[in-house]
Amino acid sequence: MKNYPNIFEPLTVKRMTIKNRIVMPPIGTNLAGLDGKFNTEHIAYYVQRAKGGTGLITVENACLDFPLGTNGTTQLRIDNDQYIPGLYKLTEALHAYGACVSIQLNHAGASAYPGRLNGMQQVSSSNIPSKTGGSVPRSLTKDEIYAIVRKFGEAAGRAQRAEFDCVEIHAGHSYLLSQFLSPIYNKRTDEFGGSPENRARFARLVIDEVRSVVGPFFPIGLRFSADEFMEGGNTLEDTLRNLEYLSEGVDIFNVSAALNDTLQFQIDEMNLADGWRSYMAKAVREKFGKVTITSGNIRDPRVAEKILADGEADLIAMGRGLIADPNWVEKVEHGHEHLLRKCISCNIGCADHRIAKSEPIRCTINPDVVSEDAYKQKQVKHPMNVVVIGGGTAGLEAACTAAEVGCDVHLFESKDYLGGLAREIARLPDKNRINDFPDYLIERAKTLDNLHIATGTKADVKTIDALQPDIVVNATGAKPLLPPIKGLHEEMGRENSKVFSIFDLLGDMDRWNDMVGKNIAVIGGGAVGLDVVEFFVKRGAAKVSIVEMMPMLGKDLDLITRLSMMNMVKEYGVEVHTNTALTEIAADHFKLKHAGVDADMPFAGAEFDLPFDYGFVCLGMRADQSLWPDLLSYKRETGVEVVNIGDGKIARRIINGTKEGRDILTTIAKVDQAKDKYTPRAAND
Repeated sequence: MKNYPNIFEPLTVKRMTIKNRIVMPPIGTNLAGLDGKFNTEHIAYYVQRAKGGTGLITVENACLDFPLGTNGTTQLRIDNDQYIPGLYKLTEALHAYGACVSIQLNHAGASAYPGRLNGMQQVSSSNIPSKTGGSVPRSLTKDEIYAIVRKFGEAAGRAQRAEFDCVEIHAGHSYLLSQFLSPIYNKRTDEFGGSPENRARFARLVIDEVRSVVGPFFPIGLRFSADEFMEGGNTLEDTLRNLEYLSEGVDIFNVSAALNDTLQFQIDEMNLADGWRSYMAKAVREKFGKVTITSGNIRDPRVAEKILADGEADLIAMGRGLIADPNWVEKVEHGHEHLLRKCISCNIGCADHRIAKSEPIRCTINPDVVSEDAYKQKQVKHPMNVVVIGGGTAGLEAACTAAEVGCDVHLFESKDYLGGLAREIARLPDKNRINDFPDYLIERAKTLDNLHIATGTKADVKTIDALQPDIVVNATGAKPLLPPIKGLHEEMGRENSKVFSIFDLLGDMDRWNDMVGKNIAVIGGGAVGLDVVEFFVKRGAAKVSIVEMMPMLGKDLDLITRLSMMNMVKEYGVEVHTNTALTEIAADHFKLKHAGVDADMPFAGAEFDLPFDYGFVCLGMRADQSLWPDLLSYKRETGVEVVNIGDGKIARRIINGTKEGRDILTTIAKVDQAKDKYTPRAAND
């Protein structure tokens, strides 16, 4: 705590005193019931963050006008008194750990979730969709605007009765109040459109209504997009002017950014620095003198402390950071920073799961966002030996988990370092943040005396058998997929060849520093291919081309990364060939064939050559199962449990391997129970 005096200084706002400066901002979870009520799992999720020391927890946005105002597959509701008991149970549980609790009040407007509307048309300031390709909404009438204003007040009253310490009004991120504030959406010609004052009128009415209901001593927060990062949208300067009409009656400004079409600046993409948008909060704080919250990839406590010390903000919001590590505050307070499980901003389990797939919230690096460390309470009853083959993130998670429940664990890694493919990909400058995950796993492993790690050691069945294992975990990772394409195997790996894989790039990064004037061609428009493209366009390559067999690039990417990558492709003028197959590889060009479905493409239906100075073949990864057949034979001969996890099973994302690593608990429990049943009794029993 002494190293971070500003983080741990209490802050009083009206009658609410926050014990430290760390805030969990509202992030949807898809954990609520379909009826909009809290359930046991949902409350437990928030309790973990309160137990971990978070000062202020702002519950995810709650619907105050169902169904027109709803967003998300399942969303909390606060539009009726029947929701107060569940909300009260939440505040009661979080207050028990000393956390202050707020709730975000929101109307989705044109961003309303179509699946809950029963055929109703979304509403907005005007008939402008809230995102590219979105549904066209209808304009609200004046009577409807005033009715929604009253609903905001009623919802705030319910929050106060449920013993929340604060409410936050959502006026950003392409939701209804944002749709009135932003000139991109608001094309009205009445008193709710046109001038900045008119566009701010709806939000002004809402603030006044909420204040009239909750009284003078109850804190009110306002969240908004300080810079929309879109042509024709509000800039930071515009927002500072708009806030002149909204400041009165607001106690806390939650300074966020972006709209739906610039989502990568709201749910920050991986390559944005810790605290990158604190300059926005600083500008708001300096002008209005209000308590101000900033956010933006803040993972490092030193960055958080500096932002506070420099007066750029009063509170630090860490949404994804607290999903990844609910104990962030407690670890920093007690000097355990080396054990922080820092969010890597991959945006898969927290954003893509919820927004794109309508799945419940999950985390790539935290395999249990609800129960956290509860598994450690169930120690094995019998001695148990576990052998893990592979020291990537899946193997390390399995090894640590097994050791933490009392198993004796041996992990073998053939390379001389740990971290696997995650460590390799993190060599790319824009993916460097991924390093934080293997760093955490290694530090966690160091705390476990019953976990023995051998790097630079390739294990075989003989080595494994000598340890008399009860369980063997195969976590051997993946290697590049190299299909039988003419010329591929002849060119790749040949001395002085100009054809490479991703590992050739990662293995010698300095070789590629000066790319000015070079022509780069990349085969494969998935995650790996786009990473290679990003690397070279930012190093000044004269021309970069990408070829993809499917109709679109980045089909399987999470929505944030895809937005970021498509923006990069457009910004740098990357030449894109979709619906195009690689047919042959020559020394200095790829032979391609277009499928012929895009009639306006210059190469539609044709075969053509794509020349290059350097060509990269990035057709994905495949599981490395070189040891798996031997392990299956070993299982048949000995009866030892053998499990296959991570990319060694199927090449996928880190999130899959992390979850499967934690799932070793299921196998451990099975073996432990079997020992209960079949361990011979002593002769005198």
